[in-house]
Amino acid sequence: MIPLFLKSGGYALRMVIAAGCCLGIWSSLTLARADYRFKKDTEESVRSAIRLEPDGWEYYMRLSEFDRAHARELLTTSLGLNRFDAQADIELGLQYEAEEDFGRAEKQLLEAYDVDHTYLPRWSLANYYFRRDNMPAFWAWARSAAAMPSDEIGPLLELCWRVAPDPKIISAAILNDKPEMIRQYINFLLAKGEAAEVARISPHLFRSGDPESDRPVLLSVVNRLAGLNDGAAANDLWHLLMEHHWVTADTTVPYNGGFQREPLPVSFDWYFPEYEGLHSWPGSSGLETEFTGSQPEGCVIAEQAVVLTPGDYTLSYAYRTSDVAPETGIQWQIIDVKSNTVLAQSSDLSSDEMKHSVLTFAVPPGSSLLRLRLAYNRTLGTPRIAGMLDLQSAQIQVLPKS
Repeated sequence: MIPLFLKSGGYALRMVIAAGCCLGIWSSLTLARADYRFKKDTEESVRSAIRLEPDGWEYYMRLSEFDRAHARELLTTSLGLNRFDAQADIELGLQYEAEEDFGRAEKQLLEAYDVDHTYLPRWSLANYYFRRDNMPAFWAWARSAAAMPSDEIGPLLELCWRVAPDPKIISAAILNDKPEMIRQYINFLLAKGEAAEVARISPHLFRSGDPESDRPVLLSVVNRLAGLNDGAAANDLWHLLMEHHWVTADTTVPYNGGFQREPLPVSFDWYFPEYEGLHSWPGSSGLETEFTGSQPEGCVIAEQAVVLTPGDYTLSYAYRTSDVAPETGIQWQIIDVKSNTVLAQSSDLSSDEMKHSVLTFAVPPGSSLLRLRLAYNRTLGTPRIAGMLDLQSAQIQVLPKS
């Protein structure tokens, strides 16, 4: 038989456990109700959440945005409940700054950095010192923010530009080898039209970036530089891509002269426009182009940018055609990009057998960025072509000086 005092003790223990469970359930329900009201995100609903859960530090943070008259007190309460909330430190620092209490404002922003070394406190301090016209401190914190860039540092770069609209000064002050920073900085410089600095900065990615992430960035830079008619800078970066084996290296001009690879999205590789009635595809035997007879009267078959120094050159090419009559309008053209003038033009391509032909041309001084273009322009008095062109290869070589 169990003694009575043991029975009573067991009953009391069960009562304590039951009471604890009830208290836990009640607390969970209260917290859920508070969170539900907080998510309604109105001033009154946030106040109601605070009444239910007075220890919810994030509730005071949100209420400070509604009740600006008491923002300082609410933010102070939030920090009292969670000393490691850097966002509250920043908001409180901005509140002190608005009240022109600059000593406390600076102290609060520095405390935000003490508890959180991520991008936001660094950016906030750079902003603060910019507004206070403290340039040494501004550049120090701008450099610190750039050392831990966020997904979007455009505002930081714009702030640097306001202080010193000179890319060399900004580069010297904040540039580092973090690829995420370099990518954003390149895009920023392109938007500002600073092609020379883009050309100088882009090779930094070879040291710290990786081909999968950064090859597209550098290819777009090559295209942009070529689009700005800076052929030398575009060509230099293009050859660095080959030297670092980020693209397949070709020793010939034009690149991919045998048409054996799918082209890269860059002006120094082939571009095959698609039109209704005209389709091109590269392969192991070269470039095949089909004309159905419904293609435009004037269109580009293949095109590539090349950079050549002034001098005399030959374009050698091998091809054959099917059902393409002579003098019907398929020609190679050498175009000066700067003036958009045709420097040389081949005879029309038409041959039922594989044919090797040569076009001699000269690059005059002042013309370095050229466009090698294979085009179809219907000759007057002829019907549109309905046939095939097989282009086996194309190669440009310099002619030795006599």
